[in-house]
Amino acid sequence: MLLIHCPYCDETLPEAEFTYAGEAHVIRPPDPSALSDDDWQGFLFIRSNTRGPHYERWRHFHGCGRFFNAVRDTVSDRFLTTYPAGQPRPALETLTAASEDRK
Repeated sequence: MLLIHCPYCDETLPEAEFTYAGEAHVIRPPDPSALSDDDWQGFLFIRSNTRGPHYERWRHFHGCGRFFNAVRDTVSDRFLTTYPAGQPRPALETLTAASEDRK
């Protein structure tokens, strides 16, 4: 079972309380109608799908209902950190170093 920390409620709860909402920090094109079909398809469906630390959006569905961002290691399935939506992404170097120190 995954435990996820909501940065708004300041609670760590089971994954069943939350809903995954896709990759974080994806910027919508300013004028989607100006994109070709291939470019629009790429924006809608193509994501980085990295191995290791990955920036994700989550929603505290059964709690405050707010969206927030998280960094989750896709190999170990551990959350490295969570932070409010709208904040810049944290540097991976500091997160992975802190994660290694906890081992």
